[in-house]
Amino acid sequence: MKKLCFIISFLLFLVDVKAQQIPRFNPDTVKTIQLDSVVNIKAKRLNIETFIDAIINDTSFYQAFRNMKKYTFIAENRVFTYDKKNEVDGKIYRKIKHNNDGPYKMEYLVKEDNGKVYKKNGKYQLYTVEMFDYIFMNAYNTDFVPQAPVADAKGKGSNESYKDKLKTLIFNPGRPIKGVPFIGNKTQIFTANMRQYYDYSFHSGIYLDSIPVYWFKVTVKPDLSKWTKDGLMIKELVTIFDKRNFEILGRYVDMKYSNLLFDFDVQMNIEMSYFNEVKLPTKITYQGNWDYPFKKEERASFLVLHKDYRLGKGQ
Repeated sequence: MKKLCFIISFLLFLVDVKAQQIPRFNPDTVKTIQLDSVVNIKAKRLNIETFIDAIINDTSFYQAFRNMKKYTFIAENRVFTYDKKNEVDGKIYRKIKHNNDGPYKMEYLVKEDNGKVYKKNGKYQLYTVEMFDYIFMNAYNTDFVPQAPVADAKGKGSNESYKDKLKTLIFNPGRPIKGVPFIGNKTQIFTANMRQYYDYSFHSGIYLDSIPVYWFKVTVKPDLSKWTKDGLMIKELVTIFDKRNFEILGRYVDMKYSNLLFDFDVQMNIEMSYFNEVKLPTKITYQGNWDYPFKKEERASFLVLHKDYRLGKGQ
């Protein structure tokens, strides 16, 4: 249960415009989008349903991660952990070459640790960092590695189950998360009942200096009662659509929720770009606090940059 609750706070993964950021150091200084105007929906023959249907039914966002299996690329990963005063007390930096020229190989080009990073037994101090390492740094994760071994049934009930929930949260926002008490239906922000609590806005913009995009933003209505606002887990969801093909290039989620079992405040951002017309992940950021009874509160931020994509030889 503890891991299950944690996965919700950690894995709610996004664009440069962010709602109510946690007030502390933010490692993300890479600016990727410029907004120019509010879109006249009727003139563009767009409506809320157009964007919502695209968000719910999109499969290309997840496929972009799977596409990494075919490429050799460099990943730069920065992790910061914080004390109760939101001052940095641990740093991790990894520069990794993911080589798919033949059998997959991972090479650490740079590996630096400072401050409170590990326990005496060699494991990470924070479960947040352990999950980050598991998902993005691929130190012992085969999810995006070619010809990954199939997990056995026993494993499917633990980490594989958590990854399934991760995929739903990130790649299918608006759908329920099954098997999570007090949380499952709170992610369904596009149902008829939930829509009464949210405002929608549309902007036109330029992404990465050249790609024309629509910027679709869903936010909690400001005039709701505090009690109603507190009961809404997703505070903001931003999605960037490529105007030319309506594919999703970026996603940002701001989530905050508290009950007797856990308390979390998470903002997460994922961005994509094209490499020879293939969409691939380029930036992932996370800011989050997470707490549950009898455990130390976990505070961390991450910045992941992927660059120098090159199709692996023989792919």
